[in-house]
Formats: sequence, C-alpha cells, structure tokens
Amino acid sequence: MSLGNTAQRVIVAFISIPLILALCYLGNLYFFLFAAMVGLVSFYEFYSLAKNRGINGNLPLGLITIFLILVNNYHHFVSLYTLFLVRIIILTLYDLFRNNGSAINNIGTTLFGVMYIGMLSGALISIREIYPAESDFYARGGYIIIAMLASIWLCDSAAFFIGVRFGKHKLFPRVSPKKSWEGAIAGFVFSVLTMIAAKFLVLGFLSWTTIIAFGIIVGITGQLGDLIESLIKRDAGVKDSSTLIPGHGGIFDRFDSLLYISPVIYIYLEYVVL
Repeated sequence: MSLGNTAQRVIVAFISIPLILALCYLGNLYFFLFAAMVGLVSFYEFYSLAKNRGINGNLPLGLITIFLILVNNYHHFVSLYTLFLVRIIILTLYDLFRNNGSAINNIGTTLFGVMYIGMLSGALISIREIYPAESDFYARGGYIIIAMLASIWLCDSAAFFIGVRFGKHKLFPRVSPKKSWEGAIAGFVFSVLTMIAAKFLVLGFLSWTTIIAFGIIVGITGQLGDLIESLIKRDAGVKDSSTLIPGHGGIFDRFDSLLYISPVIYIYLEYVVL
C-alpha cells in the first residue's frame, strides 16, 4: 500500500529537517557537504530541465566548476575571476569540437546554470563561514542559516494555506497560476515574524534593524526565487525539477528560495553588519 503525497511529505520533513539543522549548526565540512549536495544536485536537475528544451549543456564541466566555486568559498584558493576565465575557455573549446544542437544555447545554458546555482549555493558557505571557525562566534553563521530556513518554511506554509483559503487575486498567473497576492502577503508577514522570534531564540547578537531587514529579504526575495524556478520549470514543461524527494519534488524545488536569498543575506552581512 503506497503512502499518500501528504504522508510522504510529513515523513520526509520529519527525517530531513533535524538533520539539516544539525549540519547548519556544526558547520565546517559537514555544512560544506550539505551545500555541495544542494548545488550539485540542483545543477543536475537544471541541466535535465534544459534537456527538455533540446539544449545540451556541458554537465561534467558545470558540476566541476560548481564544486570548485564551493571549495573556493570554503578555502579561498584562487580568485573566482580566474576560475571563470579558465572555465569559459574550456567550455567554448568543448562546443567548438562537437556538433550537438545550438552552440549558443548549450554554452549560454551551462554558463547561466553555473552562475545561478553555483554562485548562489556558494553564498550559503560564505554565510556559514562569515565568522572564523577558530573564533568563539563560529556558531553564529549556523544560527543565521537556521533562522533563514525557518523563515522560508513558515513563509511557504503561510503563503500556501492562506492562499488556498483566501486567495482571490493572482500573483503571477503566467508563471504560477495558483499563487495569490493574499498568500504572498501572508508569507511576507510570517517571514518577518519568524525572524523576530529568531531574535529571541538564536539571533540575539544581531540588531533589530538587521532582524527586520532579514525578514523582509526572506519575505520578498525568497518568493521571487520560487517564482523564478517556476518560470524555468514552466518553460521546460514539467511540474517538479525531479522526483528525487518523495512528496517534495527535487532538490532544486526544495531549496530554490534558500539559493536566491543567500547572496542577498551575505551581501547585507558583509557590507552592513560586519
């Protein structure tokens, strides 16, 4: 007897959420592996979506480049500028010697996928490592990501349930016909409220201005990230990025908002807070 979709979602969430939170708290190699899984699997799913449109990107080079971006954000062994120069040279030479569809589409899709997913997943590591590992404040990076995840999850839940119950005005029907302005506003409010709660629980070291800013960033940028992934999936003609996670779709589906939020949070931390 197969489990229903709701039961699958609950079981997967019950198992995965504590594990993800533990990895965020531990940091170091544990979190690096989590971020690498998100980035690499999301790129593979993005590559598969492009294949649905007849685009033949360079999967091996894309995966290698994203892994190097993540390692670089963890250890800073070479400039990203140098890394991308080398990658562009290799990628263009690769398509020069193969005849597999549109070179413009193939090269452009691979470059975009690496920039979009690689740089965004790399920002996750930058947030987690923003406080030095040898300092007494190292756990703070983990607390920030835990608060981001909680805010995203409650934003999504509020947007879904309020949208189903009270949604009358379509938010972006061309991209996601079921989303409503009522749901989006509810998600925004719960994002801010979750960050306020996090201030009392784990983010006491951040100012109220930063807490409200984080809530606003999650409430707006997170929902935009979800819409952008929906745009890509709609163009590819699929509902989910994959069927990897029972009841939840793919890794790209589950972490699209987190990926989109991460660089904005990192930039705020780097240039406003620290």
